[in-house]
Amino acid sequence: MTEIAVGRGNFYLPREICETYLPGVAAVAVLLRDGEVMIVPLIQQSAGGLLLKQRNSRGDRVIHAQEFFRSHDLAEDFALRSIPVHWSQEFAALVVELD
Repeated sequence: MTEIAVGRGNFYLPREICETYLPGVAAVAVLLRDGEVMIVPLIQQSAGGLLLKQRNSRGDRVIHAQEFFRSHDLAEDFALRSIPVHWSQEFAALVVELD
């Protein structure tokens, strides 16, 4: 099972997930659809989105999404928790299933 960590209004993505599903991506859109969060890669020429920031020298990434959590009344737990994710070919997005 593929997992990412969520906490403090951030999505923490391991390097392996970024290399597999988001190679070379610098910005993403985070959308809520039918109770699932979708992390959609944006092309480099597009404006906007959230930065997929490098978190450490290992190459793990973080998406600071506090505004997204707040605007959708999603809990911003302080403690990190692991959440399953999967790639959706249909939506061309990494799908996060929040509780």
